[in-house]
Amino acid sequence: MIHCYQVNRQPGWGGGEVYTAFFTRTLLRLGIPTTLFVHPGNPHWAARLPAECTVIPVESMADIAGKLGGSSGWLLFHTPAGEAEAAPLHRAGHFLSAIAHMPLYGRNPAYLRSYHLVYAVSAHVVDSLHAAGIHKVHKEPLWGVADLEGRGGTVDTTILAASPYDWDMRKGRDRLLSWVYPLYAALRPKRQFTRAPGITLGLVSRLTPIKQFPLLFRQIAPALARHPEFRLEVFGSGGYASVRDLRRALRPIRDRVRFWGQQRDVGAVYRKLDYLLTGLPEKEALGLNILEAQACGTPVLAVNARPFTETVADGITGLFYDDPRGDAGASFDKLLHQLAAKPFHVSSELSKQHLDQFSEAAFAQRVARLLETTARIIGEHAR
Repeated sequence: MIHCYQVNRQPGWGGGEVYTAFFTRTLLRLGIPTTLFVHPGNPHWAARLPAECTVIPVESMADIAGKLGGSSGWLLFHTPAGEAEAAPLHRAGHFLSAIAHMPLYGRNPAYLRSYHLVYAVSAHVVDSLHAAGIHKVHKEPLWGVADLEGRGGTVDTTILAASPYDWDMRKGRDRLLSWVYPLYAALRPKRQFTRAPGITLGLVSRLTPIKQFPLLFRQIAPALARHPEFRLEVFGSGGYASVRDLRRALRPIRDRVRFWGQQRDVGAVYRKLDYLLTGLPEKEALGLNILEAQACGTPVLAVNARPFTETVADGITGLFYDDPRGDAGASFDKLLHQLAAKPFHVSSELSKQHLDQFSEAAFAQRVARLLETTARIIGEHAR
């Protein structure tokens, strides 16, 4: 039986780690044993993975080769190794594959050239791989699922404000602020989320550069300023610069914005929103938050472009508007007028066929086809 050795050495927890967790559970349900090599400083895996998955902390990529034994095996990287790091594994005869969790537009593709096979989480990412000259790509997009296991909550779940900052301890400024900010926060009264009057838009995401939230809101905040019935709730955390730049972009509506930090029970968060807002599209790979929101019955407002057109059914689970960088937010402004006059709701009956594509059953079928392709290519590689 084929054994899958996965590698995810991220020190924190984000969409790639959520994806790794439900991918691991799917492998096990399909009868594929798996071992996961992780960063020793990441404490989240034990609570997110079944006991059947062997989790091995490793200090570096170099440590992995010594833990694989003598025979060659199938390695699947969620955090790809560079060509030099991967070279010893190649020489040992291992089959190296990687999941591309990000599109390659604007990124150096060199680190993926040494892999025998690359899987992509969306057609948008597949296209970016081909455009970068990476052609050993599994043809079917490996769309994810709305994985709310242990993160669901209900509409009655209490949401308390947390820090909006995810400190980068490699930076002196962030190290200093990571000591000072908790002292400041401790002096403030605890805030509990309650809906404010009006129409609630929400961000539920890590506040990372790939989302391009500051650039988005520099374009659409003037439109929001003209519609006082809309307010924005921000659930997520990011580096100091990311949060700072987002706050600056939101100045036109700063009296209608609240920051709540990263939340565990995101299902409860989605159910407290009227609409989920996405970031800008081209650096986004899939958008697990979009799948989660739709599963909770929360409609999505997104730019009319991939990958969002892969995950949102227009007029059924959400609504599109034109890229505001092309029309200075005019299409978004028109959408706000429309929603203020007539709210949009997800129809559970009409959305079922669309959402079934992102179910655990559909994902398992995609992984089963991936396994067939991988086994065939491994056989060819061995010959």
